[in-house]
Amino acid sequence: MSRIRRTALAALSLAATTALLAGCSSGAAAGDAPAGDPVTGGTLSYLEPQAWTTLYPPAGGFYPNGGIVNNITDRLLYQDPQTLELEPWIASELPEVNADATEYTFKLRDDVTYSDGTPLTAENVVKNLDLYGKGDADRALTPSEAINNYDHGEVVDAKTVKFHFTAPSPGFAQAVSTINSGLVSDATLDLDSEGFGPGSATEVIGSGPFVISEEKIGTETGLTVREDYDWAPAAAAHDGRAYLDGITYTVAGENSVRVGTVVAKQADVARQIPAPDEPQFAGDGLSILAAPTNGVTNSLNFRFTNDLLDDIKVRQAIIAGIDRAKIVDTLFTDSYPLATGALATAALGYVDTSEYYEFNPKRAAELLSEAGWKPGSDGVLEKDGKRLSLTFNEALPQPRSKEVVTLIQEQLGELGIEVNLFSGDQAAQTAASLDPDTVQVYHSMVGRADYDVLKSQYFSTNRNTLLNYNTATGKNADQELDDLLAKVASEPTADKRAAASEAAQRYLAENAYILPLFEEPQVYGLTDTVQGFATESVGRPSFYSTWLNR
Repeated sequence: MSRIRRTALAALSLAATTALLAGCSSGAAAGDAPAGDPVTGGTLSYLEPQAWTTLYPPAGGFYPNGGIVNNITDRLLYQDPQTLELEPWIASELPEVNADATEYTFKLRDDVTYSDGTPLTAENVVKNLDLYGKGDADRALTPSEAINNYDHGEVVDAKTVKFHFTAPSPGFAQAVSTINSGLVSDATLDLDSEGFGPGSATEVIGSGPFVISEEKIGTETGLTVREDYDWAPAAAAHDGRAYLDGITYTVAGENSVRVGTVVAKQADVARQIPAPDEPQFAGDGLSILAAPTNGVTNSLNFRFTNDLLDDIKVRQAIIAGIDRAKIVDTLFTDSYPLATGALATAALGYVDTSEYYEFNPKRAAELLSEAGWKPGSDGVLEKDGKRLSLTFNEALPQPRSKEVVTLIQEQLGELGIEVNLFSGDQAAQTAASLDPDTVQVYHSMVGRADYDVLKSQYFSTNRNTLLNYNTATGKNADQELDDLLAKVASEPTADKRAAASEAAQRYLAENAYILPLFEEPQVYGLTDTVQGFATESVGRPSFYSTWLNR
């Protein structure tokens, strides 16, 4: 048996070093000089651009969901947001892992309770991971995209659990450090999807430093401190209860409202500060924290199964016709580095594939002509009676998505490609994203500090962003892509996972399946009242060590 720190953590440390050299830290506290010793008490006001949709941990990837789940749950392991190393948390030590990463054995603390008073036991931990690893279709609960090849959990004894996998699952240790594996009580694990949804927030019971105490559906969620909390990871800035008495999450969809309220110091923290508004936080008593997300970059994904995009020359032409640098320079700040590949530069497995994404409108026009597209009477390209008219989604969770698509509309319009924007709320966007005849170009990103993030985004039974998998036929249009992605999550060593990730990234680039735009941060605006604010490894807020200098 070997300790997990001796294998994957070496690569995690390398990624962390890269991040530090780049001058970014997702765990940075707000302000350079904390104002004295931490003070206990007070309720922090936090503004979100969107309402949360579910508190089921495997669905915590949506930032409004994860921003709450991260503060009401604990995990078996803790991932340091600066070094990206894994450390014990609810597990009393790092796991023992067999040679091919198909068995993980964890020793557990025996002093942890849920906020309803029930103990966190070995049986409860297995019940959590059995649900997250397999899902439950009857209750409309999906398996976690962070857990691969899961078979079953086993209670070895009162303080020991063992997890078994059908194939190597080298990302499991990191997976149980993420909010997607947030531990909840037995009663919570018996809920169906509706029970995790809006209207039932106070029924979701975790062992974390805060508990949900109030909910106003779609507008406000209140968290209250747990006075008896005393099992923070060793890397935390302190132990015992959190400093704050509570947190009020308020939905403020209008950018001007979020920005203006914090700038006026009528709220403490706001997430997703638009790039044009960052200068407003340069004044006294205000600051910006741009937390990297360490995963798949903000990108366009071309649904190549649609007949308008099934020709690689068309996809290459679109890529060559988009001036990414102009988009980033026009719409964003230095908080948003121009992407050089499918993954952010600090992400595990990052490969520079920028040679495939050069702006060359002349070459774009040549490719379109070679593919048989000719201008129609209104200037839009036509072929076999079809117009080259593409619809992009408006990625509501992503910064300035509408403005990004608008600039692309102008740039591709010069080539005779018509670009339409699919508008609508999150529910409409989600439904439309599942149909390549409705949305042909999908704008998205995903954060996770592990090699598996690439698989999470593109694999057929995960997010299936390219819609490679056809639910009607049960087949993949490009099986080779799926095979490459599967290797990322199943190779047992860090070196082999890195090689598999590189192969998959190069395949995405060579086939013109994606166009990376920029490395997406989570940008927070804060008042100087807020001290000790930090984020976890992909930019979700962590309030355990935050305090208010009123």
